[in-house]
Amino acid sequence: MAACLGVGVSLFGASVQRSRNSWRVRVRSESGASADSVSAVVNGASLVGAKEGSWSSIDKGNGGLKSEAAEKKIKLRDDVPEKLEPFWDDGYGTVTVKDYFAAAKDFTQHTDGGLPRWFCPVAAGSPLKGSPVLLFLPGLDGTGCGLIMHHKALGKAFEVRCLHIPVQDRTPFEGLVKLVEETIRSEHTSSPKKPIYLVGDSFGGCLALAVASRNPNIDLVLILANPATSFGRSQLQPLLPLLEAMPDGLRETVPYLLGFVMSVPLKMSTVNVESKLPPMQKLEKVSQNLTALLPYLSDLASIIPKDTLLWKLKLLKSAAAYANSRLHAVNAEVLVLASGQDNMVPSGDEAQRLRKSLQNCTVRYFKENGHTLLLEDGIGLLTIIKSTYKYRRSRKHDVISDYLPPSLAEYKYAFTEVTGLFHFLTGSTMFSTLEDGTIVQGLSGVPNQGPVLLVGYHNLLGMELSPLVEGFMREKNLVVRGIAHPELFLGRLESESSEISMVDWVKVFGAVPVTANNLYKLLSEKAHVLLYPGGAREALHYKGEEYKLFWPKQQEFVRMAARFGATIVPFGAVGEDDIAQLILDYNDLMKIPVINDNIRKANQNSAKVRDTDSGEVGNPDLFLPLLLPKVPGRFYYLFGKPIETKGREEILKDKKNANQLYNQVKSEVEHSLAYLIKKRKEDPYRSFIDRTVYKALHASQHEVPSFDP
Repeated sequence: MAACLGVGVSLFGASVQRSRNSWRVRVRSESGASADSVSAVVNGASLVGAKEGSWSSIDKGNGGLKSEAAEKKIKLRDDVPEKLEPFWDDGYGTVTVKDYFAAAKDFTQHTDGGLPRWFCPVAAGSPLKGSPVLLFLPGLDGTGCGLIMHHKALGKAFEVRCLHIPVQDRTPFEGLVKLVEETIRSEHTSSPKKPIYLVGDSFGGCLALAVASRNPNIDLVLILANPATSFGRSQLQPLLPLLEAMPDGLRETVPYLLGFVMSVPLKMSTVNVESKLPPMQKLEKVSQNLTALLPYLSDLASIIPKDTLLWKLKLLKSAAAYANSRLHAVNAEVLVLASGQDNMVPSGDEAQRLRKSLQNCTVRYFKENGHTLLLEDGIGLLTIIKSTYKYRRSRKHDVISDYLPPSLAEYKYAFTEVTGLFHFLTGSTMFSTLEDGTIVQGLSGVPNQGPVLLVGYHNLLGMELSPLVEGFMREKNLVVRGIAHPELFLGRLESESSEISMVDWVKVFGAVPVTANNLYKLLSEKAHVLLYPGGAREALHYKGEEYKLFWPKQQEFVRMAARFGATIVPFGAVGEDDIAQLILDYNDLMKIPVINDNIRKANQNSAKVRDTDSGEVGNPDLFLPLLLPKVPGRFYYLFGKPIETKGREEILKDKKNANQLYNQVKSEVEHSLAYLIKKRKEDPYRSFIDRTVYKALHASQHEVPSFDP
């Protein structure tokens, strides 16, 4: 709680001490990311406003902060980090809903009233250089603490500011719109090339849409968590006349009941529970959390007193009407997060309505969550923003410069909850080749310093990808940036009720659309790049084509690698035929009526990777083959001897030399495949059953032995 409110600590150069009868406030300039912003700590919270214009919201309630702050000289910080490293700490799971209740209750008890104001959460810290501003617009509670579980993560990528609406404040909806509007206009004037993010929770979603509709020329990105634009169809509508007529004694129970309507307590109780715990320990931890949480729900009576609740419900009604009347004027980029168990408003249906009504709207659906989505267990908000390609620091999203590597929490969630079972069943093992040609277990033969171009064979449906990416992160602390088919990034694979999918996780872990420009940028950034020259043709091969390369005749990557002196590492991956049997391939499916028409229709407007004269490897039809699972075998990887291109200028000048190197790489990949197919027969733990017995007796899945190289 102290961390959220800044009590007795120094933050952003402003210090606060709380005495028995008063709060001491000192203000100084702050320029963590914007030369035109200043920050202060008032009533235990860091308040931020623009140097000109946006301090008006706190001047009246806090005694002339503007004039004092304006006299300070802005000093740009020179220690602002420019990038994050893999496994960075996003703090997810360390803060729970109990921290929210404690912080919100403290806000209501120790603020001096006044007008709505902005504050900067201390936990957000300092963002990366050039980060955009994110303004959080709260729900019915108005405290502004609704992002508390996401402060640390968001604070790495954004300048986070939260709107606090005091309990006794009765500013009408139009007044709140003008307050937020003044702030975004000031920020836009200060940084016209940066987007401004508005995260609206419930009521805040209506506020964000209203502001966006009035400012179509400002680059806004709206993140709406269960927006209350459907309040007209809410179960709370009948509550208004009942609340007005209810005796005072019964009114005290309304906020308590409201807590159960708005939230899913079980989801709130699992935020800090490790998924790898044994079932009984996990159940015990959840039970303890739930027991400890329930008393906090009664605190809603102090956070939202009866008179305030009545006012907020009326305010919500006018907000929904205002926002709905102006949806046609919203030009902003919008991401709607909808819960499947929202008992307050029909968020699922409303998300689909907004998708159709707004010009640029993406939806992600969370079927197990309630109305208070941002305070419940699930995926971190920054992860959702990243996975939908909504994070950017300029007018246009750049898949290279705007990329943020996976945090430790994202790594654990992805390879435990998303692909953990697949990894457990397939038990991959990796080998690499040292400079002297010695084959060793592990990835020590792959250079740590980039640029490195990993070139290999694509297994059926890309089954080998997830273990490969996880292995490089676990063993070498490296994110492999995959070059993927552009169809994955166009949004055409999404359904109307899209949940966070495997395609989204592919983006989180660094995949980019295959273009020469993206390969150029990645190599110039000295990245480790994963390239499959056979592309979709290999990943969607036909019967009898296992481990057969389908590469273009002419070299496509050699000269690009040589331009940057990249090290090429050819590799083979074997195991698809031990995981599943191909039952129906493209030729079989095209003989089936209706299905063949659907395949043709789906490929009419599909993205093209190569020129039309590239043969069957150029732009093969995309389809989903029918597979029959087997008792799982094992995935094997062999990374060949690194091939240096640095100093080999003849590759750039002579097409013949470039083709020779291209054929050498192809030959090395074929050699790796043949080696693995032969050697896996010597592996005593090739079978899933044998590995399971070994792990039960000896070690974890990453320590199961394999054949001797």
